[in-house]
Amino acid sequence: MKIIWKKGFIRLVLVAGIIWMLLILSALLFHIWSCQSSLAFFSAFCNKDSKVFDKLYTMGLVRPPHRCPIPVADDPNTVVIPKRGSPERFVQSLSYIMEDDMASHRSESPPLFGGHQTWKQRDKSFKVKPTMKVHCGFMKNGGAEMDPKDIEYSKKCRFVVASGIFDGYDLPYQPSNISQRSRKLFCFLMVVDEESYKFIKGNVTVRKDEAGGQWVGIWRLVLLKHPPYDEPRRNGKVPKILTHRLFPHAQYSIWIDGKMELIVDPLLILERYLWRGKHTFAIAQHKHHRSVYEEADANKRRKRYARPLIDLHMRIYRYEGMEPWNPKKGTLSDVPEGAVIIREHTAMNNLFSCLWFNEVNLLTPRDQLSFGYVVYRLGGLFKFFMFPNCEYNSIFILHPHIREHSSPIEWVKTLEEFEKDPSLKETRGGLGLWNPYPGNLDLVVLPPVARTSKAG
Repeated sequence: MKIIWKKGFIRLVLVAGIIWMLLILSALLFHIWSCQSSLAFFSAFCNKDSKVFDKLYTMGLVRPPHRCPIPVADDPNTVVIPKRGSPERFVQSLSYIMEDDMASHRSESPPLFGGHQTWKQRDKSFKVKPTMKVHCGFMKNGGAEMDPKDIEYSKKCRFVVASGIFDGYDLPYQPSNISQRSRKLFCFLMVVDEESYKFIKGNVTVRKDEAGGQWVGIWRLVLLKHPPYDEPRRNGKVPKILTHRLFPHAQYSIWIDGKMELIVDPLLILERYLWRGKHTFAIAQHKHHRSVYEEADANKRRKRYARPLIDLHMRIYRYEGMEPWNPKKGTLSDVPEGAVIIREHTAMNNLFSCLWFNEVNLLTPRDQLSFGYVVYRLGGLFKFFMFPNCEYNSIFILHPHIREHSSPIEWVKTLEEFEKDPSLKETRGGLGLWNPYPGNLDLVVLPPVARTSKAG
């Protein structure tokens, strides 16, 4: 009886263990299936914020949906706006270098919007101190001047929705689902260059107010005269990244790219992505890539900039210790979707934006390559909320460009092409790619890249 009982008990434990493992496996398979389901009832079972989903996504067993519901508050009128700004922990005072020390440059060097930042100055700017002074664009006589009437208007703007159109790519799209409260609270500012301004005036009705301000629907047009760069894509980074410099009186801003139609009330966006979780900076996770080296490879395949210069950009980052993304980094990804940026204009966020812009100014204009690097160089001091890509795609309707931009530099495959045709080089941006780097980049080997998505 004892032998039979022992054998039966062992068999019972084994059977129970197998059944338990099958239940876990079934639950896991159901989780995977529900995360891919297009049926709302079943997709509701998928917790996309869970560690399980993150592990499954890392293993390639699930793919995030293109769109998903945003858990915003029900009514913008019930949103409570914080009475005080977020406390400043690491940077209490931030100021900007407005003129170059020309003694360290040739006297005939023209003024540059981003300044003649040296590699030494760049390295020093990443060392966070309570009081800091850094390069942050808008150098004297460097271009991108705002009209005085727009400067005066922006002084009253504490809450800003900003967008931009350069080189006549797009026309302004009117936001929808905007509450009356948000219409009164927010300034909707569309930054344009002179070419886009002419294009907009020739295709849509531009209304002029009594103070001389120019409007297209809800958007106030803000004209930037004298574009600071040869490359329109690089010009577009000025209002996108340096929103706090263009509109220094703003406390909160939401940036959306010019080809987007905003379909969520901006007050609900601030509540969902900043105030609810006590965040100060929010940006979406990239749909396909987590490593900057993956994104760089995709940029080369999509011909977004000269291939050898993207490689040089990445070799500099690899030389300076930038590792490919891995779960131990403590961030969801090193690569954001930069078309929507939600931020409170704290000193730390402003510093991050300046350093991010300096990378775009010094190296390639592909800002998604620089975001994760600046996060890495700040050593965990910069905190941000990276929200799911499917929510990002639910904030707006994406319209195609009116016309596609193509620059000759995007088609360059070898450095020899620059030697044959020097006119391919930019003259006012990306100069760090041509200045001697204080390190031996010849021995740098870029990490291998597994292509997990189409080029685009």
